[in-house]
Amino acid sequence: QVQLVESGGGSVQAGGSLKLSCVASRSSASTIVMAWFRRYLGKEREGVAAIEGDERTNGRVSYADSVKGRFTISRDIGKNTLYLKMNSLKPEDTAMYYCAAAAPPGLPLANMRKEHVYTYWGQGTQVTVSS
Repeated sequence: QVQLVESGGGSVQAGGSLKLSCVASRSSASTIVMAWFRRYLGKEREGVAAIEGDERTNGRVSYADSVKGRFTISRDIGKNTLYLKMNSLKPEDTAMYYCAAAAPPGLPLANMRKEHVYTYWGQGTQVTVSS
């Protein structure tokens, strides 16, 4: 079992930035592949960004087209922490953001952002962007 706790959400004006954090209760094979998802009122959960391994050492990252160039996923393995730096925020980025873990390694990049491949989920942190 891995518990995930997100933080860092809040309210910001369009064009602003936020950095989300997700602390995992332990580091294990379950935390090799992790991701950020978001869901806005009644819509399906969308895979925003995913990471396998550490991008500094030949890891892999995958981004949704809607956030490429604006969001950056990263991790601090020593702190068991996953991050999502969000720049140039837009009102349409408003959502509850969730951290997920335990997808199998080696998936195609697009599949790393599929909800059904993840086993563990955090409770979410709300991001609200006003125009």
